[in-house]
Amino acid sequence: MTDFAFRSDSHFLKVGAPAATPRPYGLAGVAWDSSTTNRPGARFGPRAIREASHMLCDGIHPLFNTTPVGHLDDLGDLALPNTSLERMRAEMARQLPALLAQRHMVWLGGDHSITLPILRALKAQLGRPLAVFHVDAHCDTWEDHFGEPSGHGTWVYEAIQEGLVVNECFTQVGIRSAGEREAREYVRDQGGQIFTARDLRGLESPAQLAGVMASVRERLAAHGNPPIYLSLDIDGLDPAFAPGTGTPEPGGLSSAALLTLVEELADLPWVGMDCVEVAPAYDHAELTSSAAATLVWTYLAGRVAQHRG
Repeated sequence: MTDFAFRSDSHFLKVGAPAATPRPYGLAGVAWDSSTTNRPGARFGPRAIREASHMLCDGIHPLFNTTPVGHLDDLGDLALPNTSLERMRAEMARQLPALLAQRHMVWLGGDHSITLPILRALKAQLGRPLAVFHVDAHCDTWEDHFGEPSGHGTWVYEAIQEGLVVNECFTQVGIRSAGEREAREYVRDQGGQIFTARDLRGLESPAQLAGVMASVRERLAAHGNPPIYLSLDIDGLDPAFAPGTGTPEPGGLSSAALLTLVEELADLPWVGMDCVEVAPAYDHAELTSSAAATLVWTYLAGRVAQHRG
């Protein structure tokens, strides 16, 4: 048996100096967590996800019957400042264009503040706003970050304000945290849609989640099928499935429900994804990092399967 494509020796791959013939998919860690508001530690998420991915054995996905192995380059972790959000995002803005020009990228966070510069770079590359499928316990629509202008709880508000996204094609799934009405309903008020964790209680199978997926597809079709980005905060899962995160919220999605969504929506025009807020210091038995690795693997296997045919 061979390990899954996340390489334990990824430090031998230098970001900015890709192979002569880059593979179509790339993976990079963004080991930043200086915008967390509760428990820190997500900077160690990329390492933990890579380690957990080794249990995926031969890497042949049981639904898609394919593997990202041979199609994926692990580019290691981006070299970033670790104390200044402004400087970190500026450095990401410098590094991202070259990576996005060569590969369909998956990003391992890190806290959720990393998503905003990724959306900025993708819009610049594609020349149009994106649809977003956002899985999270938290709405991330605050206008400030406990007195600071930006952070891991403001990126959705900032993305909408900056015109990075197609508002009507912004979907939030799993929202359940406490918050004032203006923040909780911000995406819906701007034309998007929200499926709260309460809306989805007890729903796991493709048939049970068909309404969610049909609504996403209908909105994309009505707006010319814009490119879509997946932003997956691991705390969208219930703490029973993902305890290793900075701000756990009871009452979340099951691993089965989230895997169903990722699998069944594999044919959408995805242009990238991130998996953020994995904080291994609070994990138990690698539940969180294993869930994250499996979700990323499933996303990548789905992309390979779509392009295989």
